[in-house]
Amino acid sequence: MRFHQAWTTAVVAACVLSGAAYADVTVSHSNDPTSLIGTQFATLLGAEHKAVDALPEAKLTAMAVGPKVEPKKPAKADKKKPGVQAPVLIEYSPEWLYTQTAPAGDEQWQCLKTALYFESRGETLKGQFAVAEVILNRVDSPAYPKSVCGVVQQGGKGSCQFSYNCDGNRDVMADAGAADLAGRIARVMLDGAPRALTAGATHFHTRAVRPGWAQRFPRTAAIGAHLFYRQP
Repeated sequence: MRFHQAWTTAVVAACVLSGAAYADVTVSHSNDPTSLIGTQFATLLGAEHKAVDALPEAKLTAMAVGPKVEPKKPAKADKKKPGVQAPVLIEYSPEWLYTQTAPAGDEQWQCLKTALYFESRGETLKGQFAVAEVILNRVDSPAYPKSVCGVVQQGGKGSCQFSYNCDGNRDVMADAGAADLAGRIARVMLDGAPRALTAGATHFHTRAVRPGWAQRFPRTAAIGAHLFYRQP
């Protein structure tokens, strides 16, 4: 009875695998069940081969090749405008600044470094960055010279825009530590650091004075001893 069930199962499986294929199954009368199983498997494989051979050539090719997988298109790279640098991610801390490469640069870097040293070296680090923002915002404004040196050396109405140029003192940076810090800030800002502190300010003054233009210009920030304004 057990052999009869195995034989029946084998016939059904052969029909499923081969579709409409038909196979004669010869049941062995041997008392060796291994021999019977081998015969059944051989019959099943033969039926499967017949079913496969009956398939059209196009179907066989498709089965051999497998489904077509479209290659994934690479993500499009962001195209930068020529000459435009990506913003530099910064931290307003001396520790971060001193992890950067030792600063160096051209005349514009030297002018910004000097202005930061004489105009803001007594300020907090953010205060020094804020003064750098004002200078670079002026460079970008059509109302001012188009270079850092032009901005910081600009005169007007009998005085200098930046007081250290008119105080009669020699511009000697005697404090090496403060000069190095100013140079690092200048380098980072010229390399494209975001101007996130003063909301586009073009003017600043100490809290000890009250220039006439401060009554007309909107104030944008108050950092340390300086108040910052944007020219309308």
